[in-house]
Amino acid sequence: MKKIYSYSSLILLIVFGFCKNTTFAGEKDEYKGWKAGVARVAITPEESMWMAGYAARTGPSDGKLHDLWAKCLVLEDAHGNQAVLITMDLLGMPKAISDNIRDRLMEKHGLSRAQIILNSSHTHSGPVLQDALFDIYPLDDIQLKKIEQFTEWLENEIVTLVGKALQSMESARLFSENGVTRFQVNRRNNNESTLFKQADLNGPNDYAVPVIKVEKSNGDLLAVAFGYACHPTVLDINKWSGDYPGFAQIEFERNHPGTTALFFQGAGGNQNPMPRRSIALAKQFGRDLVSAVDRVLEEPMQELAPTIKTAYKEVPLPLDPASLESLKDPAVNPSGYEQRWAKRMLEERAAGKQPQQSYDFPLQMWQLGDQLITTLGGETVVDYAIGLKRIFGYDTFVLGYSNDVMSYIPSAAIIREGGYEGDVSQKVYGLSGKWKQSMEPMIYDGMVELANKLGVEVSDKKYSE
Repeated sequence: MKKIYSYSSLILLIVFGFCKNTTFAGEKDEYKGWKAGVARVAITPEESMWMAGYAARTGPSDGKLHDLWAKCLVLEDAHGNQAVLITMDLLGMPKAISDNIRDRLMEKHGLSRAQIILNSSHTHSGPVLQDALFDIYPLDDIQLKKIEQFTEWLENEIVTLVGKALQSMESARLFSENGVTRFQVNRRNNNESTLFKQADLNGPNDYAVPVIKVEKSNGDLLAVAFGYACHPTVLDINKWSGDYPGFAQIEFERNHPGTTALFFQGAGGNQNPMPRRSIALAKQFGRDLVSAVDRVLEEPMQELAPTIKTAYKEVPLPLDPASLESLKDPAVNPSGYEQRWAKRMLEERAAGKQPQQSYDFPLQMWQLGDQLITTLGGETVVDYAIGLKRIFGYDTFVLGYSNDVMSYIPSAAIIREGGYEGDVSQKVYGLSGKWKQSMEPMIYDGMVELANKLGVEVSDKKYSE
């Protein structure tokens, strides 16, 4: 009997030990938890180059206020599913560069387009990239060569950056919440020169500050990703900087040593920081943003279950190509970039090239636990953030300037109204003409399709009221 008892005890010990270190299906996610990794690389050009964003600049960069950065946050859920957020102090990444980077990440790490967000802060104090907004810059062969070389280097650095973040992964906990700050001003509805006389600001606006907190297993902060929907156009000097998002990240990391701060741009296409045009203001708005983030961190946040769902698609948004008559009309294309754009369009048609009738527009959706994150390409106007939140809930995170920045993305109302965002900006970006109004419902329908694919609840509310 003694031998039988010992044998049985051994079996019980083995079974107990197995149960202690194993969880059943319902407990598995909670037991394994999140993994996260971060990495960064300075992407400040080492030589003087033309700066992106302003057609009025007359010369290249002449120094820096602070470094430009690309940063990467990799998340892995309990099932091994991964999601990669890359934030960059750049005006915007055009399709060719984005496609190259994402293709290489698929080849090297098996990451699909659905798993990767390439978000640009839209700073107007960063470098020009290849094949981006060339009609508005007076570039000579020397500048074009610098841009080509920098773009190639940048692609390599970002691919390497993701690899480093993957290698650094450790156990983590994830939290999310929305904060608020109010220095964005709708530039279509408020006159900057007379703003000081106004008692009220006119909208639409979205003052949300979405925050993702990543904690190490010991409770220390590993990374905090936060966003805002507002142009980084406080500064127009010829020195490299991330503008207010750059100062915000510097301030946050100074206040939280050892933590990586990542800024992502929201749907800020028609939102400007006001007032503008001083370094002190850029620093102030950066501190305002950090204060909003710190308040969120000091209050209870939603802890996210370790699950990742991702989806991606490209929607062919319709364009309305400019007529030959309008291309030849000096009143329509009087000078500068509009004239250069019209000349190029005419040359292309004379060579037999048909004008582009549509553009494949990137839409993306992540669900981290219960936190829904939507991304759109281009310079998305704030109207889309409002519309998406009506459909999916007001705690939804909405990112613009993601994966491909090809033009402003106006609402149907803005297209009807015209102006810079609704008409002229498409020339700035070199498209064949302005967008058709039918683009807006196509974007929302595409997002609903992604939500259905992920099993995300969709509200009965329409995107507009």
